[in-house]
Amino acid sequence: MADRPPVLILSGGRGTRLREKTETLPKPLVEVGGKPLIWHVIQIYARQGFSDFFLLTGYLGEQIEDFVSRESWPDEVTIACLDTGLDTPTGGRLAKAASKVQGTFCATYADGVADLELSALLDFHRAGNRVATMTAVRPDLQWGVAEIDDQDEVTGFVEKPRSEQWINGGFFCFEPAVFDWLKADSVLERDPLEGLAAAGQLGAFRHEGFWDCCDTYKDLVTLNDLWAGGNAPWTVSRAPA
Repeated sequence: MADRPPVLILSGGRGTRLREKTETLPKPLVEVGGKPLIWHVIQIYARQGFSDFFLLTGYLGEQIEDFVSRESWPDEVTIACLDTGLDTPTGGRLAKAASKVQGTFCATYADGVADLELSALLDFHRAGNRVATMTAVRPDLQWGVAEIDDQDEVTGFVEKPRSEQWINGGFFCFEPAVFDWLKADSVLERDPLEGLAAAGQLGAFRHEGFWDCCDTYKDLVTLNDLWAGGNAPWTVSRAPA
């Protein structure tokens, strides 16, 4: 669709916290429900009318390229793999893809899934007139929380509640001016985003729905359990607006 910008997917990291799987396999190819994580991320966008994808590869990138070439994709979907270097940080990978975009573009990680309404994210970004928009999420905590009153008495427990704080959930929208904040050695989540925030150029699209990041083996088990139970919220079909 004409109003759907290209999507850059950060796909080059080593996935060291998933070492059980990533010593011989790039993290984007770790499987959930028999399909690689990168497939799930692409499908989130493709179901909502996005068709142009650039996978910014690095570690074992040839395996990702091989998967893309063998997989059957919808006719309108085009996917290109860009080798952005073995140890290039996230911001540097985006910087190396600058020539591939001319206007607004989306970017995300290869390991995060959500039941995100992307048209609403795009509308929010365009209405904000900022250089960048970050999807903000409140993840479920890994631990139960003790409720303590003013007398230091434990009054109860809440099992793994949702965090009260917002974090970076990925699923970005950017204008080309973002490249002014990106260098070859930039870690996107540090100086670039911090600089954009200080300049009033980083919007936060608050997503209250499902979000998860496959960062550890425990996360992988959780996502596979959701899939096996027929309760994978990120697979909900959202027709493009």
